[in-house]
Amino acid sequence: MSSQHPEQQAEQAADQLPAHTEADRREQPIVRRGMFGAKTTGDTSGYGRLVVRQSPKVSTPRPYGSPSTTGVAGEFDEVADELERAHPDFGDAIERVVVDRGELTFYVRRAHLPAVARTLRDEPALRFELCTGVSGVHYPQDAGAELHAVYHLLSITHNRRIRVEVTCPDDDPHIPSIVSVYPTNDWHERETYDFFGIIFDGHPALTRIEMPDDWVGHPQRKDYPLGGIPVEYRGAEIPPPDERRSYT
Repeated sequence: MSSQHPEQQAEQAADQLPAHTEADRREQPIVRRGMFGAKTTGDTSGYGRLVVRQSPKVSTPRPYGSPSTTGVAGEFDEVADELERAHPDFGDAIERVVVDRGELTFYVRRAHLPAVARTLRDEPALRFELCTGVSGVHYPQDAGAELHAVYHLLSITHNRRIRVEVTCPDDDPHIPSIVSVYPTNDWHERETYDFFGIIFDGHPALTRIEMPDDWVGHPQRKDYPLGGIPVEYRGAEIPPPDERRSYT
């Protein structure tokens, strides 16, 4: 039986970072308490004491290593070295490099995204021929970088996978389109625009793809209401999570 207070146990489980000290956790701002933002009886998950803190923006130091799936020593370093060699503005274009859970992620400044994508695709030592799509993420507490676009790239030639991540602020949600580099991103950029409101400048026809054309808002943002939206074709209304059920 653990001697820790239940709140300490919940916070430790939420952080998933055993190497962090108690002082480290105190310095990181609290994003939310409890699960799903529910404040009353809607939180039936048992995570009422959960404490979620803002994750620090870290960079992985060299050597980056390799994915556990291949076991090729220094494979991530080789990709980074080739990109730095082939891309003339590498220092300005790449904000930071992160290796986590066997994945290599390049954080790219948005103005440089098309050029970096073209280098990743065309450079013989890289040859990331396929972009499997772009996913949106919304971090309301990440001031100045609330919206993230995450691209998963595959090199069929070299059997490698990497991630490219780009951010933009809520008040200027613009990221350059890379449909000219990866044409199949046409549909994925439309979906990310539809659900997150990221405007992909240069997209050939940036319109909604899932929601009706006249829909107001972007449903997968964290600040979008979880319910209470009229479902007109059924004449029903979905209540917010904290009003759906009660055990009292």
